[in-house]
Amino acid sequence: MKKINRDFKVRDFHQAKWNEPIIFELHNPGHRGIEVPLASEALKKEAGDVYATIPQGMRRQKAPALPCVSQARVLRHFLRITQEVIGADLNVEIGQGTCTMKYSPKINERLARSPKMSELHPLQDERSVQGILEIMYKTDLLLREICGMDRVSFQPQSGSQALMTMASLIRAKVEHDGKGEQKDEIITTLFSHPSAAASAIVKGFKVRTVGPREDGYPDFEQLKALVNERTAGFICANPEDTGLYNGEIKKFTELVHSVGGYCAYDQANANGLFGITRARDAGFDMCFFNLHKSFSTPHGCGGPGTGAVGVSKDFADFLPAPVVDFDGEKYFLNDELPHSIGKVRVYQGTPQVVLKAYAWMRALGAEGLYEVAKIASLNNNYLYKRILELRGTSVPFDSGEQRVEQARYSFQKLFDETGVSTEDVQRRMCDFGLHYWTSHHPYVVPQPFTLEPTEFTSKEDIDEYADAIAQIVEEAYTNPEIVKSAPHNSSAHRNDESSFDDPKQWAISWRSYQKKFED
Repeated sequence: MKKINRDFKVRDFHQAKWNEPIIFELHNPGHRGIEVPLASEALKKEAGDVYATIPQGMRRQKAPALPCVSQARVLRHFLRITQEVIGADLNVEIGQGTCTMKYSPKINERLARSPKMSELHPLQDERSVQGILEIMYKTDLLLREICGMDRVSFQPQSGSQALMTMASLIRAKVEHDGKGEQKDEIITTLFSHPSAAASAIVKGFKVRTVGPREDGYPDFEQLKALVNERTAGFICANPEDTGLYNGEIKKFTELVHSVGGYCAYDQANANGLFGITRARDAGFDMCFFNLHKSFSTPHGCGGPGTGAVGVSKDFADFLPAPVVDFDGEKYFLNDELPHSIGKVRVYQGTPQVVLKAYAWMRALGAEGLYEVAKIASLNNNYLYKRILELRGTSVPFDSGEQRVEQARYSFQKLFDETGVSTEDVQRRMCDFGLHYWTSHHPYVVPQPFTLEPTEFTSKEDIDEYADAIAQIVEEAYTNPEIVKSAPHNSSAHRNDESSFDDPKQWAISWRSYQKKFED
């Protein structure tokens, strides 16, 4: 099915397809992968004593319905699944857009998988976990230097959870100030992450949105019209998803501060900012980094991750408790935060991700982090040039400004001239073993696609990725059905997307699937 233009360096790829069932469908009573030893009498007694303290309503009435699967079948199951996916270790990962997929040094993965980490338990005595507490404390100190804040929490698991944490901090602070009823509005920008607005709404705020000027930058005049005595805060990304960095951001934060509001910075994608700008210097009261994006751990589709939230001293006592402290002799978990918003996740987040971030920062040092920012921006602007050379492509707000580390492009012209949509291109990219992300919904940019090469991507990698898109663009104009009927070489063919907008058909767990479709 695939017509290869040898002018492009397009990889000949065909993905394994196993049609592998989910693990619960492999259940076979009596099969097992390991023989679990019987509990000793002493352990039974101890477990019984603990069980007696559990409230009746929280006690499990019957054994969990775990699948019974043999060891060999389990191994085949998960190895087959690994062959049906793509990732940063297998393909040129540029197309995740806004999510900073990059290579994680394998030494960092070995550190995180060491039994010294994997066999820790969050309820161990603090004296037995001094090593990881030290790592978390020192990672906090490093991030303070990078963002200029005074304290960092590692509890949030993701960027969206970090945005929720920042909205919660603003809510707690305005209520503590005695202005909870008055200050009920949060301002964000159109091209910030949708979770900024969603988190504010969940915390009971009304959301006001600042749109872009003709050149793509957030419109300060719109902000002035929205800021008033009801403004509790301003939450934004910079650069936004367009890749444009707002150099006038301090004007925005100063205006919000002038009415007693607080400012929160989404720095989930920080590869292009290290050593160049800091949240504190731009006037923000708090910010977050996704350690599973910019700090070594690859983006994990929901986990494992860490959305590290840093705050100024005015918010330090409001952070999720506990935080890690050091008294000069030992590291300890400090629950004594008088205005804490409470836990946003159990225990202390994901310490393995914190460990990888610490190793990554220590290996690079300050100059290395600055080099990361320069190379990430250089790579992005090289790809930017390659993409805009292709027929049918454009980029919104094309005023010649440099895009920091990513850009959101448009295939609207390609669609108008060939009928090939950005979703068609997305599926065709699977045939070359590559990922390609469109945009958040609803599409603000028509027929969008969002690309982000990071600092580890070589020129050869970028060329391979750009050549694949060039090949698909040529096919769209010469043989569009190849693109419209894709994928041809992927493990999954065209999905039925009719259920995407119908919550009644969603099943986010095996249990919910059984309730909806089997009961």
